[in-house]
Amino acid sequence: MEVTNPKVSPPPGVSSLLRSCLGFSQCCIGKGPQEDPPGSRLTGVASVSSFPFPEVQGPLCMFHALELIPMSQLSQALNGLSDRAKEAKEFLVQLRNMVQQIQENSVEFEACLVAQCDALIDALNRRKAQLLSRVNKEHEHKLKVVRDQISHCTVKLRQTTGLMEYCLEVIKENDPSGFLQISDALIRRVHLTEEQWGKGTLTPRMTTDFDLNLDNAPLLQSIHQLDFVQMKVSSPVPAPPILQLEECCTHNNSATLSWKQPPLSTVQVEGYILELDDGNGGQFREVYVGKETMCTVDGLHFNSTYSARVKAFNKSGVSPYSKTLVLQTSEVAWFSFDPASAHADIIFSNDNLTVTCNSYDDRVVLGKTGFSKGLHYWELSIDRYDNHPDPAFGVARIDVLKDAMLGKDDKAWAMYVDNNRSWFMHNNSHTNRTEGGITKGATVGVLLDLTRRTLTFSINEDQQGPVAFENLEGLFFPAVSLNRNVQVTLHTGLPVPEFYASRSAMP
Repeated sequence: MEVTNPKVSPPPGVSSLLRSCLGFSQCCIGKGPQEDPPGSRLTGVASVSSFPFPEVQGPLCMFHALELIPMSQLSQALNGLSDRAKEAKEFLVQLRNMVQQIQENSVEFEACLVAQCDALIDALNRRKAQLLSRVNKEHEHKLKVVRDQISHCTVKLRQTTGLMEYCLEVIKENDPSGFLQISDALIRRVHLTEEQWGKGTLTPRMTTDFDLNLDNAPLLQSIHQLDFVQMKVSSPVPAPPILQLEECCTHNNSATLSWKQPPLSTVQVEGYILELDDGNGGQFREVYVGKETMCTVDGLHFNSTYSARVKAFNKSGVSPYSKTLVLQTSEVAWFSFDPASAHADIIFSNDNLTVTCNSYDDRVVLGKTGFSKGLHYWELSIDRYDNHPDPAFGVARIDVLKDAMLGKDDKAWAMYVDNNRSWFMHNNSHTNRTEGGITKGATVGVLLDLTRRTLTFSINEDQQGPVAFENLEGLFFPAVSLNRNVQVTLHTGLPVPEFYASRSAMP
């Protein structure tokens, strides 16, 4: 049924009354109280400007104006009712749309329910197949045991029967002297055979029953309890957490972030999700999910800018993100040697910055920090150098061999050097012999440029040989191999040496 918003106009009777009032009002103008109808206490003239009928123009006498007041009120009431009728029309359209939406949601929900039940049935069928497989294995095992026992007993029974027949034939013989010669042996053999039958031989090794009982009670109970969870009025989602800037910091290539809920928030929080981008302004990724309000993220790139944000969650949903915090990792790396990954023969001192060895064989020690991006330079000073050994310096993977010279396997890239010359070595391949060695007090520099993917060495701040290795990709740890004749001290956080800085500045 269509409902329209009618235009309110005076009824026919009202129009005639208005016309008569207009005529009468002309005679009332300027005539004073004597012209008012008899018995009337009201005198004067009323304006029609306050009435809603546009055809009423000019002044009305007060008597006729009072007659028109109820009509004005009715007109205003009709206007209000017209607005309600319009709202009702829009509400009916909304209800009709709800009917269609309910039908669509019902079809979608039924399909989802069928899919969930089918998934449960599939899971039950898979479990059924697994259980049947176990039953079949038990069945085959029982049959095998019984068949083996049948075969064993058949052979033994055949042997026993043969022995019995032989003994009976011996008894029938009329040769007493011959019988006496073999009687003792036969008696022992008969007793032995009898004893063999008596040692559980005639007891079945396997029962016919299947000692398996399917425990289906928990599953049946779960099936009986399977029902819809009536959605209750959801509690509000948490407010966005607040990053505590005074507790957030970076150290080397690690970042520590701390956050809290707003002080006036009373919404229950179940956990937090911390996200960081990739250091190049890329997409955010989750790095922590849990209840703690502080997290340290390791393994970031040096000299990189990261953006971090955190959000809270509960059963009702996820909060908006906190404000984004920008973090800058260290421009250069400060690190020490790592006792945890080093060979057991390595000896540490000076806060793990100085190492030597208690073995005459080469042993490997790695730095604590790995690099996969950027330009990094560190030096090793030779504190002790006896009997002209060949220490090796370079980079390696975390799983490099620890009981051989650095560079012997394919997980290390190194320069080994004595008092006269040096070589580059990777995967036990020796290249680029270069004159110039080390002594006590010398300094070996290692420059890893992962932007250009190269590794370069220096001795006493002069480049040693050409670029040692190229096309390096992945995660590399500073590494040294030495024996008991060498002691070195690590120096980190150093600027790029002049020979490389000047070359990098060239076009």
